[in-house]
Amino acid sequence: MILFGDINKGVKEYKSTTGAVLVDVRERTEFASGHIMGAINEPLSMIPKTSLPKEVPLFLYCLRGSRSRKAASILKKMGYEKVKSIGGINRYKGELVR
Repeated sequence: MILFGDINKGVKEYKSTTGAVLVDVRERTEFASGHIMGAINEPLSMIPKTSLPKEVPLFLYCLRGSRSRKAASILKKMGYEKVKSIGGINRYKGELVR
């Protein structure tokens, strides 16, 4: 897990990882206000009840990185092995989907 990851490097790694899923763990209203192309929304509050597949690499981000780190920790305790927190969208240099 990347603790203080560079989201731009993380997105690049996500794009080059076959079958990977990019997960925005912010709340639905935050996601709707702008997210990274291809991301799905699974708010931190829903992570304990998630149906995300365990067999695919998951790349998690939030606003600043703390929620994605927490979500990664929860998922690992749930048996997910391919989980990375890639940081916060506040440092993302690419275009956002609105």
